[in-house]
Amino acid sequence: MHELGEQAGLLLPVVVPVAAGLAVLMAKGLDHNRRGLLSVVLGTLLFEVGLVAWALAAGGRMVLWRITDSITLTLSVDMVSRLFAALTSGVWLLVGIYSVAYMAHEHKERRFFGFYLIVLGVLIGLDFSGNLITMYVFYELMTLTSLPLVLHEGTKEAVMAGLKYLFYSVAGAFLALFGIFVLMQICGNVDFTPGGVIARMEDGAMLCILQSSIPGHPVREGLFLAALFCMLTGFGAKAGMFPLHGWLPTAHPVAPAPASAVLSGVITKSGVLAILRVIYFVAGPKTLEGTWVQNVWIFLTLITVFMGSMLAYREPVLKKRLAYSTVSQVSYVLFGLSVLEPQAFAGALSHVVFHSLIKNALFLSAGAIIAVTGRTQVKEMRGLGSTMPVLLGCYTVVSLALVGIPPASGFVSKWYLATGALASETGIWTWLGPVVLLVSALLTAGYLLPLTIQGFFPGKDSAKGSREENPSAKKGEAEGAGGWMLGPIGILTAGALLFGCFPGGLMALLHTIGAGVF
Repeated sequence: MHELGEQAGLLLPVVVPVAAGLAVLMAKGLDHNRRGLLSVVLGTLLFEVGLVAWALAAGGRMVLWRITDSITLTLSVDMVSRLFAALTSGVWLLVGIYSVAYMAHEHKERRFFGFYLIVLGVLIGLDFSGNLITMYVFYELMTLTSLPLVLHEGTKEAVMAGLKYLFYSVAGAFLALFGIFVLMQICGNVDFTPGGVIARMEDGAMLCILQSSIPGHPVREGLFLAALFCMLTGFGAKAGMFPLHGWLPTAHPVAPAPASAVLSGVITKSGVLAILRVIYFVAGPKTLEGTWVQNVWIFLTLITVFMGSMLAYREPVLKKRLAYSTVSQVSYVLFGLSVLEPQAFAGALSHVVFHSLIKNALFLSAGAIIAVTGRTQVKEMRGLGSTMPVLLGCYTVVSLALVGIPPASGFVSKWYLATGALASETGIWTWLGPVVLLVSALLTAGYLLPLTIQGFFPGKDSAKGSREENPSAKKGEAEGAGGWMLGPIGILTAGALLFGCFPGGLMALLHTIGAGVF
């Protein structure tokens, strides 16, 4: 009975939201019963948070399907699973609450919520994956189930954005699949093991070691490194890493604000999780140190950090500006992972949490502004502080956090990233990495804070100027976004601030994770 309970604890958080989402999609009667629809959705989200907490507390391991002796679908809970699953379920609940008000004015609400629940279950399955094959299955399912969120509006722009999202995701997944084939050939069915399963010998040669006491056969280093590079590039597509970043600024503006928020704040982190598992739980960081793969990976992350910030700085459309910001900020995480240093590793994982809170708050704020005022351009935000002061205040706090102004959370993660890079032995990247991060922080202030300045300090004749710049603005701006929208935004903002003021508990957990992989 105890074993059955553990297995249920792992499986239920995956199955329940998927089953609820399918039920919502099939129950056409909910089209005319919004109260019933919202009861099902919010009830499922609240229940899911409890199920995830139960699973994280119980832990355990479960083989779902043994395809062959070397290929199994396995669920397992470790400290990384706990971090990502807790973040996913908590953010999904808050964005779901926000959607109650936002989606009231959208068409095909039932379809949106159905796929919203399904994607949640798939993401928890991804977080709980115990080996490469399981992770890849849920990774592909995540692409297919999240595609309808991008296509939701049904416009030509939405369809083209959805196709671009699908193409980039599938292309990246195929690159990653080649790497999985190679690693499976080398080591068989590789379960995630802290520190990896491949080790370097004293003479520099590499061996595959499935168990600490049983050495495996020699590894062809050239093929192994090529496979790792394909996996980094392929999984990097979902994380928005150059050169497969192009889907992000296309998909975000056309998707509903709640979809944009979770795409940016949560789904991009699935690419980060996949890379984290490959490098730190399969290959092992020691096998990558000083290789051409590490140097090229660092280069790609820094190019993405700078390029994303510059494009965001030049972008006039608010949601697209935030999308380019995501391109840049997620590569902060990848840079921290790429230098293969414990301090930077802790900074990278902390930025996963902080960026998720901050970017969800930013996208939800942008969605509330668009829903209430009809304004989409940054230049149209003059005088917004007089009609929506609480919303703009939250936007300002999380913007300062993303820039890295203390005591907000972004300062903590960027401090660890910079000090970790300086402590690493990566040649030119030791000092060039922190320089790029600092330049990106300045650009972040340049593309986020003008909205605050124009909103709170519009200058003379701001009301007249605002009407002339945006004659199509909706009536009733002074009514504000309402509690259903402001509540989740406020909670996310408080989290972004409090984690910066009291980071000790989280950083201790992340250092513990790092101690197991280095």
